[in-house]
Amino acid sequence: MSSANMSAMKLRRKKNVKKGIQFCLMVCGASGTGRTTFVNTLCGRPVLGPHGSAAGASTSYRDYDDPSTAHEEEGVKIKPVTVELELDEEGTRVSLTIVDTPGFGDAIDNEAAFGEISTYLERQYDDILAEESRIKRNPRFRDNRVHVLLYFVQPTGHGLRELDIELMRRLSPRVNVIPVIGKADSLTPLELAESKKLIMEDIEHYRIPVYNFPYDIEEDDEDTVEENAELRGLMPFAIVGSEDVVEVDGRQVR
Repeated sequence: MSSANMSAMKLRRKKNVKKGIQFCLMVCGASGTGRTTFVNTLCGRPVLGPHGSAAGASTSYRDYDDPSTAHEEEGVKIKPVTVELELDEEGTRVSLTIVDTPGFGDAIDNEAAFGEISTYLERQYDDILAEESRIKRNPRFRDNRVHVLLYFVQPTGHGLRELDIELMRRLSPRVNVIPVIGKADSLTPLELAESKKLIMEDIEHYRIPVYNFPYDIEEDDEDTVEENAELRGLMPFAIVGSEDVVEVDGRQVR
């Protein structure tokens, strides 16, 4: 890596430590794929509670015995929650907004869910366009555009379902979509390897433009090329999380 690139990276890191980073992550996938556990593990503390509610918030449960509403499908509920984190030993502050989508994939017909998620993503672009068009801007305005969407695929050991394909095809033009296999520890190493292979074959077959960690050998530095090539080769990522903390060799781990 050239000295100019090293200097630019150091300057960027120093700026991030001073100013902090704002990042917006959307998590999507059917119930039971491990979204909540992943978010709480990532943040190192309870952030999401049952049914996608913020941790500690009261959760309302629907009365399925009420004949007047028993036939209705609840649909997706888009719930952003922001947490403040420290990224590394240098104390880089990260203001992380998690956008959960509880209820997605639970209905027989998920057409409305596709529309709601797409509308939410587009609304963030509309909001920032409106803010930038104002003569006097709001200094406290927060850019809530979603940087990346982690899509949790069920650990079936097979390829993508029709629901997975449709969701990623629709949302990939609007946001960086990264497919992950939730609760990957429920698969054997051989099953996981086969599942990854089948999922990537489906992504290629259906031409789903997921985020594939792009790099340019001519333009990018050697480290960037190596890192992105390695990350691309690991897709889809296997996710394993736990909210239980245990002590191993004097260290607390999850």
